[in-house]
Amino acid sequence: MKRNGLIHIYTGDGKGKTTSAIGLATRALGHGQKVCYCSFHKDPEKYGYNEMQSLRKLGAEVFNFAKGHPHLNRSLDENVIRQETHDAVEKIKTEFFAAGYDLMILDELNISVRDNYLEEELLLDLIKSKPVTLELVITGRGATEAVIELADYVSEIKKIKHPYDQNIRSREGIEF
Repeated sequence: MKRNGLIHIYTGDGKGKTTSAIGLATRALGHGQKVCYCSFHKDPEKYGYNEMQSLRKLGAEVFNFAKGHPHLNRSLDENVIRQETHDAVEKIKTEFFAAGYDLMILDELNISVRDNYLEEELLLDLIKSKPVTLELVITGRGATEAVIELADYVSEIKKIKHPYDQNIRSREGIEF
């Protein structure tokens, strides 16, 4: 008999939100669970994000939505990002929730709400409509109070010190 799945929120300005979610995914995969990882606002073709390749090799299904973010690529059309985000949330609700996953990670989806690519109500509806047995993880800075209220686990990862503050650029294999 399957147990009820819980809701995890990993938020805050510190490093480690995605890393924590990936760690949970590898644990679940090691236990033979069916895992789905969906990223938002990341461009794996441009930046690599090799953790996605690692998850695929371990058996997770990996999807990328609303690739990129104007903060990193100013040529992106915010209306296109908004539409892609809405389409992805609808696809997750109508197709992915029916696929029988044990664990689903929606990486950086909090950013979509924070930066006005997705209405908070649509994220709340997505969370409320998850299958009862699905463990759902949502990462990204700026989780709203309403999203936090719905969650069972909330981890705020706070930056105390970061190499970026000393103008040390992101390093392959560590930050991306």
